[in-house]
Amino acid sequence: MAEKVVLHYFNGRGKMESIRWLLTVAEVEFDEVYLSSHDQYEKLLSDGALMFQQVPMVEIDGMKLVQTRAILNYIAEKYNLNGKDLKERAMINMYSEGLRDLMEMIMMLPFTPPADVKKKLDTIHTKATERYLPVFEKALSGQIYLVGGKLSCADVELLECSLMLEEKFVGIFAQFPNTKSFQGRMTRLPAISRFLQPGSKRKSQPDEVYVKTVMEVFNVKLPL
Repeated sequence: MAEKVVLHYFNGRGKMESIRWLLTVAEVEFDEVYLSSHDQYEKLLSDGALMFQQVPMVEIDGMKLVQTRAILNYIAEKYNLNGKDLKERAMINMYSEGLRDLMEMIMMLPFTPPADVKKKLDTIHTKATERYLPVFEKALSGQIYLVGGKLSCADVELLECSLMLEEKFVGIFAQFPNTKSFQGRMTRLPAISRFLQPGSKRKSQPDEVYVKTVMEVFNVKLPL
């Protein structure tokens, strides 16, 4: 029997959360090792487990994978969530990269100086409503899924991103009914429905403890 997948990251969302989402949708069980000290990080480095000295790192199929997109692509390919051919994969990758750009802006908010948070939120809202959401609203016109009429990793990332946006901007989907309907369909999928329940491996929004832990693990200080 194959060994269980192991995730090495902080006890929080960050770049690992999309990986948790995709494994959940693929119905793959996983364990987690949470980084909470600089010594743990140094141990991973000394063991040669982090190719670019970065996390997330995922142990799967005898490998120690790093780089978020590489990890997501491997999982998507393995569990048939990456389209049926090269053209579909190209579309999926374009959607996914756009979503990653948007989600990373939200991920950085907890590490933003308080005086700059309002400006950052305004920028995210503007880019979400003017650049990103119109793309998905058009793609989902009359379509159940983004690409090829079949569930893909891009759909999973769009759901994750849509929930992140609603946490920051209540009612943001009022002008994007197709995307809101898509969100509703996705949340009714059994694996996703379970993941959204209290007590699942889904992480809460980052708080001060999460930020402090990240800073301590990497031995850096936040700008004032």
